[in-house]
Amino acid sequence: MMDWVQVLVLSFVQGITEFLPVSSSAHLILVPGLLGWKDQGLAFDIAMHLGTLMAVIIYFRLELFRMIMDFYSSLKGKGISANARYLWFIGFATIPVGLFGLLMKPVVETALRAPWVIALTTIGFGLLLWFAEKKGNQTREEKDLNWKDVWVIGFSQALSLIPGTSRSGVTLTAGLFRGLTREAAARFSFLLSIPVIILAGGLEMLSLIKSHEIVDWKALALGFCLSGISGYICIYYFLKLLNRKKLFPFVLYRIGLGIFIIFRFYF
Repeated sequence: MMDWVQVLVLSFVQGITEFLPVSSSAHLILVPGLLGWKDQGLAFDIAMHLGTLMAVIIYFRLELFRMIMDFYSSLKGKGISANARYLWFIGFATIPVGLFGLLMKPVVETALRAPWVIALTTIGFGLLLWFAEKKGNQTREEKDLNWKDVWVIGFSQALSLIPGTSRSGVTLTAGLFRGLTREAAARFSFLLSIPVIILAGGLEMLSLIKSHEIVDWKALALGFCLSGISGYICIYYFLKLLNRKKLFPFVLYRIGLGIFIIFRFYF
């Protein structure tokens, strides 16, 4: 049975960090370790991921509806619209992370969860995000996406399997390098999270079934709701922030977090 404080903290951590370029996996590894909590278990992880999945689906519900309807029309031979093509982009950009996830799952769940790995990736990919924002021309919008963009962002997303990298961070970085605006890169990154969360949740569900883990349904329900609510709020305000502010504060946060991890675990 989980402590309610643990449920509240982890749910908000998942909801907020899933969509910010700071790595949710790193925070969900570090926070319980720093606070002396036992592992929250697969069932609770699945509930939190489903919560953030619902957040992004609800936020982009209108865009997703148009994409699905146009995609269905394209299958009936009525031509491929911009919305249908965008859904194809999301699907193909998910292929690399799906393949790498199946191949690297044992390594990701063991050796790559070490604090020094998280510290280095947190700092390194934070600096890469800063460099991408400085060098990217940020003139292209979502309508300007092409297949080269899709594959570059898709393969970069596979790097997010390494804790500390940040799925949203690395896809945002790749989008900026390809000349997308901050908001366009972030929106594509958020929509890419839908199939990724579904795939990750499916793998976790299989592991949960095999483990026969005892389920605390009240904790799961609360974790689902809180991670979903905090995730939705995070998406809303982060997109607004990107219209006015640069990403450097997140870079500074990542550098500070990485340094903290190094001193906390190795000194």
